[in-house]
Amino acid sequence: MSNIAELNPTPLWKHFAKLCEIPRPSKHEEKVVAYILDFAKARGLEVKLDQIGNVIIKKPATPGMEDRKILAMQSHVDMVPQKNADTDHDFLTDSIKPYVDGEWVTAEGTTLGADNGIGVAAILALLESTDIPHPALEALLTIDEEAGMTGAKNLHPGHFEAELLLNLDTEDEGELYVGCAGGVDINAALPYTAEALPAGHKAFKLSVRGLRGGHSGLDIDKGRGNANKMANRIIDAAQTELTSLRIASLDGGSLRNAIPRESFSVVTVQADQAARLMEIVLQETAVIKAEFDNEPKLEIALDETEQPASVMDAASQQKLAWALRACPSGVERMSTDLEGIADTSNNLARVVTEEENGQHRVRFQCLVRSLSDSARDQHGLNVAAVFRLAGAEASLDNAYPGWTPNMKSPLLALMKDVYKEMEGEEPEVKVIHAGLECGLLAKPYPHWDMVSFGPTIRRAHSPEERVHIESVGNFWEYFLKVVAAIPAKH
Repeated sequence: MSNIAELNPTPLWKHFAKLCEIPRPSKHEEKVVAYILDFAKARGLEVKLDQIGNVIIKKPATPGMEDRKILAMQSHVDMVPQKNADTDHDFLTDSIKPYVDGEWVTAEGTTLGADNGIGVAAILALLESTDIPHPALEALLTIDEEAGMTGAKNLHPGHFEAELLLNLDTEDEGELYVGCAGGVDINAALPYTAEALPAGHKAFKLSVRGLRGGHSGLDIDKGRGNANKMANRIIDAAQTELTSLRIASLDGGSLRNAIPRESFSVVTVQADQAARLMEIVLQETAVIKAEFDNEPKLEIALDETEQPASVMDAASQQKLAWALRACPSGVERMSTDLEGIADTSNNLARVVTEEENGQHRVRFQCLVRSLSDSARDQHGLNVAAVFRLAGAEASLDNAYPGWTPNMKSPLLALMKDVYKEMEGEEPEVKVIHAGLECGLLAKPYPHWDMVSFGPTIRRAHSPEERVHIESVGNFWEYFLKVVAAIPAKH
């Protein structure tokens, strides 16, 4: 089936299918925001934009539910724009192409946007309904969650009356989340001198591709390969033996919250060392593939390419290699309180050479996450220090807090009861090593009692993203049962 709008539950899937048609990468949500505004106005719902661009929609209670507590619902409208290198897709103009693959819905060569489109679709479906009983509803649809949480960070008090909030942005059916990690970006820039290409050099493109990648919070503890680390490892091994090797350009990773799946580098060597360069690449590739046997689609290739206009000076090139070797990437430590949960981590997300106004730099972007704000900041300083020791400028930016668990939450107790009645067993209650907006929403609305849940989504933030069809139906059924069980006001 290619028409996912025909899947069950159709009230939800038809809205998700529509969202797939609308370009909505982070920081470019204007089209989907316009669509949602029109949707609300056409149905006579109270709707407005706040000062940063979040959409706020309100709907009165259905008859007989007027005495219940007001319920807020929240999801983010943006999606991570990731695609395979051989996929022709412009996230600013092109629609996502979803399709059914067995028990899953996925997309053709790009991220699907089930994170967090399924949550948005569920909210729209409930707001549109005429036959589903519910208390008074307040919907918060935030912008730019994936690239900086700008919408949640800039939410002001005074927009909402609700005491309870359902965040629909986690990715395992049957799990309720009551806490999350905070994060901070590390941005660094290493200046270098662009020198003329030495005479007698041949140029080669080193490609690392096919890695699994994934979410830099949810998947950071799974031991997946980092394309930036692998490319640097090969180049450093080669330059240790081949002193003529020079780097012309680097382009690895794409987004701070996605484990880098691909890296493309251009290097040059003296023509008489080209054969040895190939041997070194093949040797390193064999060792890397043996180490990362969990990356079955990994491909590393060295192909002759056109000669670059310039190369990096040798001193900066060595500093770059050392910095990339030293930069931590992965889990720094596991939680001592929560079994199996990463406490602190770093994602070496982006490495790219660039030239601006005649100045040449290698730019680095990392995302540190931690369940502790103090550990977040300390590990961020550790990562920044690696680049500073190499002579780079580095800064910590865009810090956001974690969400402290409240195991005595009345909303959590209600949702556990509803789940047990529905499934005959207790749901798992968890804290997630990823950034949910709840920690930021608690600042302007400290009285909100919040729980996060969602359907089963796999490989979010990568072109292999998929959502389990049956879990979406179960998620929808559970969502409506929770809504119906919201208690009366005091």
